[in-house]
Parts: sequence; C-alpha cells; structure tokens
Amino acid sequence: MSNPLVQAFFVGRAVAEVINERVEVALTDALSELGKFDAEAREQLRQFTEEVIVRANRAAEAAETGTTTSNSSSGGDSVDLQTEIDELRAEIALLRTELQKYRNTAK
Repeated sequence: MSNPLVQAFFVGRAVAEVINERVEVALTDALSELGKFDAEAREQLRQFTEEVIVRANRAAEAAETGTTTSNSSSGGDSVDLQTEIDELRAEIALLRTELQKYRNTAK
C-alpha cells in the first residue's frame, strides 16, 4: 500500500464501517430501552386500572350493605370518622398553643 490514495480509500472505508456499527449498536440500545419503558408503563397502567376497579367494587359493595370504608391502604377496620376529626382538631389546637408559646418567648 504505497499509494496514498489507495490507503486513504481503505481508511475511509474502515471509518465508515466502524461508524455504521456504532450507530447500529446505539440505535438498537435506544430501541431496547424504549421497549422496556413502554412495557413498564403499560404494566403500571394495568396495575393502576386493576386497583381502581377493585376499590370501586369494594365501595359499591359497601354502599349496598350500608357500611363505610376506610381509604387507608393498610386494610384495617373502619375508623369512626367523627372521632378521628375530633382527635385531629384537638391536635391542631395543641399545636397552635405551642406555636403561640414559642412566638411569645421569641419576642
């Protein structure tokens, strides 16, 4: 390969092949990641839909039987709503008094 023109041709050809291979690998990886993302998104949507339907069915059954349901994900017993509201109000009042004490001592 003493002819520089022939050598330049083969170098150019090798560069084109390497670039082509790298682009092919990058494109394949990108499409693979896109496929994974699509599959995960579809699975999450399926799970979400399933959970919504289960909760809706539970609420419909509870409405038919006249019982109340709890929105907590722990699956525990229904809590008396008025008792919970009263406890939250008492806690808010306690926090307000503590905040007022803090503000008075900070002056």
